[in-house]
Amino acid sequence: MEKIDTKPWYKYFWPWFLIAVPVSSFIMAYFLVNFAANTEDSLVVDDYYKEGKAINASMAKVEEARRLRIMTDLTVNDGQIALEFHSGIPSTGNALKLNFYHVTLQEKDFSLLLTRDAKGVYRGFTEQDTNGKWRVSLTPIDDSWKVQQEVSLPRKDKIRFVP
Repeated sequence: MEKIDTKPWYKYFWPWFLIAVPVSSFIMAYFLVNFAANTEDSLVVDDYYKEGKAINASMAKVEEARRLRIMTDLTVNDGQIALEFHSGIPSTGNALKLNFYHVTLQEKDFSLLLTRDAKGVYRGFTEQDTNGKWRVSLTPIDDSWKVQQEVSLPRKDKIRFVP
């Protein structure tokens, strides 16, 4: 005669395995829904109309830089920044704004003022980490024109800025 196993169900492996699969799915779903509900994507723009108007204004500034035939060389070396004009140099000699926008991390964005030295080279210094891919824009204080370009740093050679 065969012996029948009379252990209770909870002492077997397979019922616990079959219970664990849907329970683990519910736990993961809870964490994913919680994560999705409590985080923001900083790259998403809420006001598309306002952003579109800003893009059009920015394009007008780039066109003004083309009209002025602005051409510069930018050098970034260990936080020391030098900007040399080849054409379209501002006659006033006022400081220029150089903005660094990180392509993915908004909290890394920074800007600095470049002042002209006796040789006509605009210089500035930053303690920010400049390694990585950046969208760099150059504007005068009055924002009348704009030159921008994507660059990957560090670089030993000069970066040519042409609108």
